[in-house]
Amino acid sequence: MREIILEAYKHLEKDQPGKVYKYAETGFKEGGKFKPHKTHKNGLSVDFMVPVFDESGKSVHLPTHVLNKWGYSIEFDKIGQHESLRIDFEALAAHIVALDKKAREKGARLWRVIFDPELQPYLLNTKYGPYIQKNIKLSKKRSWVRHDEHYHVDFQIKCRKI
Repeated sequence: MREIILEAYKHLEKDQPGKVYKYAETGFKEGGKFKPHKTHKNGLSVDFMVPVFDESGKSVHLPTHVLNKWGYSIEFDKIGQHESLRIDFEALAAHIVALDKKAREKGARLWRVIFDPELQPYLLNTKYGPYIQKNIKLSKKRSWVRHDEHYHVDFQIKCRKI
């Protein structure tokens, strides 16, 4: 998983120059329950914070600190705006596609991506939208946590019989 994520970021340095990305949580090194998450138990689930623009159009990291529950309490509106920040849907879509392509190169794949269904049309309206629609399973219903300030990626590893 580490190689897939790092190689995807390396690809994005060229594909999305000047854009910044932030990963959030994976789970414990030893695995096991990772509250409050229902997944994140086996190293195949990763949360990434949404890439955002500031008021000047500059790509910036979503602010994450204890007072906003490490970014998880930020609420974007129905068009992807929160105060002076707005979601960079092009950069977000590029990241999902890069993760999928790098996973496939390594014999894995993206099993699903959980991202707020209300915001998905903006994601699919990027140049990466057709690839995402064809190759990646997006959440259809809002999950127990909204997933507007972050997107959850579940990977699937193909196991070989020994």
